[in-house]
Amino acid sequence: MTAPVRIVRGAAAALPAVAVVAFMVLFFAWPIAGVIARGFGGTSPAGLLGEVLGSGSHRSVIWFTAWQAAVSTAATVAVALPAAAAMARLRFRGQRLMRALATVPFVLPTVVVAAAFEGVFARFGLAGGDGVNLRHTVWAILAAHVFFNYAVVLRTVGAHWANLDARVEDQARVFGASRIAVFRRVVLPRLAPSVAAASAIVYLFSFTSFGVVLILGGPARATIETEIYRYAVVRLDLETAAALAVVQLAAVIALVAVSNALERRRATVEPASSPAAAPRRRGPGLIANLTVMALILGLPLAVLVERSFAAGRSGGYTIRNYTAMAERVSLLPDTALAALGNSLAFAFPAAALALLVGGAAALVVLRSDSRGALLGRAFDIGLTLPLGVSAVTIGLGFLLVLDRPPIDIRTSVIVVPIAHALVGIPFVVRTLVPMLRTVNPRAREAAAVLGAPPRRVRREVDLRVAARGVAVGAGFAFAVSLGEFGATSFIPRRPETLTAPLALFRLLGTPGEALRGQAMALAVALMALTAVAVFVMDLWGDTRRGAF
Repeated sequence: MTAPVRIVRGAAAALPAVAVVAFMVLFFAWPIAGVIARGFGGTSPAGLLGEVLGSGSHRSVIWFTAWQAAVSTAATVAVALPAAAAMARLRFRGQRLMRALATVPFVLPTVVVAAAFEGVFARFGLAGGDGVNLRHTVWAILAAHVFFNYAVVLRTVGAHWANLDARVEDQARVFGASRIAVFRRVVLPRLAPSVAAASAIVYLFSFTSFGVVLILGGPARATIETEIYRYAVVRLDLETAAALAVVQLAAVIALVAVSNALERRRATVEPASSPAAAPRRRGPGLIANLTVMALILGLPLAVLVERSFAAGRSGGYTIRNYTAMAERVSLLPDTALAALGNSLAFAFPAAALALLVGGAAALVVLRSDSRGALLGRAFDIGLTLPLGVSAVTIGLGFLLVLDRPPIDIRTSVIVVPIAHALVGIPFVVRTLVPMLRTVNPRAREAAAVLGAPPRRVRREVDLRVAARGVAVGAGFAFAVSLGEFGATSFIPRRPETLTAPLALFRLLGTPGEALRGQAMALAVALMALTAVAVFVMDLWGDTRRGAF
């Protein structure tokens, strides 16, 4: 091979890495650097950051953010672990459908989740008045976080549990061990890595939760995330908002590093041999688990649908709330139906961009693995950071730096799909990388020995495995774009940039039965679109080996 040919091929091989780095530097690292620079501003050595950490009210917000995330994580693991056992150890008709249904809440827009719980509180008399009031309480936040993160534990732990050889447990029972002893001494130690990995992800999502806390927590329950939004958008104090974002960034970087380490540990303990086939049976345990799952996940969504048809004080049901979505209201720059159309129009390019950048990033991570564990780990963590770095912080960064040369797009419509793609890229990477790592190197070697050129090897071997990952990643990226709320809340509000989650947030925050009914109808429409994306993802892809 001549030197020019080697140079050209080397440059072509480096293009994915260059493209990924350029995109992430321009639209992620640069905005985040702008947030950090603004957060460390001021005259004191620590700048505004020192003032924020020295404030008692801000320390109270930081503490509440940390402990509510810890309680949310513990509650989610406790509730979802039995369902993970049922999904892993039993085979029953409709199991794949149940897994897809359980995933819908995880990819639902946070404002839809908040709307669903608002509907539950109103339907069962828990919204004040003469009864119990759960609105704007920590209990509402914790319940919504369990609902939202249930699928993380179910899929992460369930996938690992399904790969454990059940014959080891059978042998322990033969020697007289009780079911509790078998679980405590045999199952739990082998599950520990996946439980820890799932817990880290749930904690990260609960720590950076925005829409749920903003709507269900109200002004009395503030987290770092909601305080960043209130200081930046409501009080127009960008310096304090940036200082709070720096605090959150420090915590997120540590959490992402821990999450990646636990995920790698989980991957290393996956058994190489096929486990014994799970029994096909029905029993009280399965029925109980499905009942609990239906109550936790199904009740809020069912009530949301019911509230969307409610006629208000007149009683009965009507489709008026849905037809009203096409009518203009004064608090929105356009109709709710137009906002829904905007969300769909943004979701397609956002998903395509996330797949393009995330797919190239997955290839870079795999190549880095083969060249050095440290390089691969650093690149993996860097690409996962947008998953932990909240969309609110990304939106704040866009607000601070994307209004000047060389890129002045803060007021452009293209900033919306770029922001949505940034949130979706980590889902694509965390879906594709585990699937591509399952490709047996001997298959590539055999194809090469038979005379297949490298391009055909990648097409016939790697792409066949990656195709399922692409379907899953596309579904996640599309659903995430549909429901993205944090970053777009910082974008100037015009008719062409109004998305369905932004419209829903305004409708929910305005008194009036007609607007509340329209909000419920819009939430159901968003939920239906998200559910379609999840079902397509589960039908075309195999998510059992993915990270979520």
